[in-house]
Amino acid sequence: MHALTLRAGPDALRLLRERGLRAEDVEIVPGASGGPKWLAIAGLDRFLFGDFLAAPRTRPIHLIGSSIGSWRMACLAQRDPLAALERGHHAYIHDQQYSPRPTTGEVTRVLGKVLDTLLGETGVAEILSHPWARLHVITSQGRGLANTTSRATLGAALTAAASLNVLSRRTLALHFRRVVFSNAGDQSPLLHLRDLPTHHAPLTADNLRDVLRASGSIPMVIDGVSILSAPGGLHWDGGVTDYHLDLDYGGGNGLVLYPHFYSHAVPGWFDKPLAWRRASARNFHRTLLLSPSDDFVRSLPNGRIPDRRDFGTMSESQRIRVWDAVRTASTALGDELGDLVASGRIAERTELWS
Repeated sequence: MHALTLRAGPDALRLLRERGLRAEDVEIVPGASGGPKWLAIAGLDRFLFGDFLAAPRTRPIHLIGSSIGSWRMACLAQRDPLAALERGHHAYIHDQQYSPRPTTGEVTRVLGKVLDTLLGETGVAEILSHPWARLHVITSQGRGLANTTSRATLGAALTAAASLNVLSRRTLALHFRRVVFSNAGDQSPLLHLRDLPTHHAPLTADNLRDVLRASGSIPMVIDGVSILSAPGGLHWDGGVTDYHLDLDYGGGNGLVLYPHFYSHAVPGWFDKPLAWRRASARNFHRTLLLSPSDDFVRSLPNGRIPDRRDFGTMSESQRIRVWDAVRTASTALGDELGDLVASGRIAERTELWS
């Protein structure tokens, strides 16, 4: 059984055939939204963050994340990525304990403590002073009815946004704008984005924690976040606009290395039920996507990747046991990728993303 599925855009596959997968070729690492799904690729992250990408570099890597993807990228940008991942995984599994019907305020407080644990005492300073990691965090800023603390009004805004999104993804602009917080300055590979209204703002010591919190603030589940350095509306989960980061990553000659939960990409949060709206290779022409294989997923407890439904369908002890087991099983993903890199066989295992 292969644990990994590998897909590459045409430019990425050409590079892999020429010289294999090399850390120095990696220019961008995206991290998608997905909540508990990050536990299914924990072993892949451990290999990539703790081994493959650990050596000093002469050029930066741009780490781009929305929602839980931004938290993963914040781990990589700390001085000890493996320690940050371990703190984050443990707190996410064991410290999310809620009352039977938690309010958004309760969920906000609990996940805020999880984020504090992931960052540790010095994480913010380490991220901002990292010698080569440049962090980009995406939020979705509410406009009109989506800029509200009223649950009823927000629900109406989300219903309207979902309905219009069926017609065109561009209608999201009526309710949300994409905000990219970054410490890359004018070197950001995302400055040219025009598919949706996009605002760029600096990541600073004063806003980094709030930005990470906002990027994971699922509407109706977690409270929106006001960020003084990006006024104009409450900031919500970055996955609303950019669920799996179907973005134009620019025309560089480096590789976009994408560890992901799925072998496909869904552009936005409202696109999840729209089977016809899946990303093509247009934005991923220089991307290598790494994801759990169907066989691997079937081998997991309950035969699937964890998700937020588990809070309602499992007891607390069962959920913790299952999530821990998934995190442990995911070691196979990192082990298999390490073998492919060392053997030079990665190109022959990779299918073309057309």
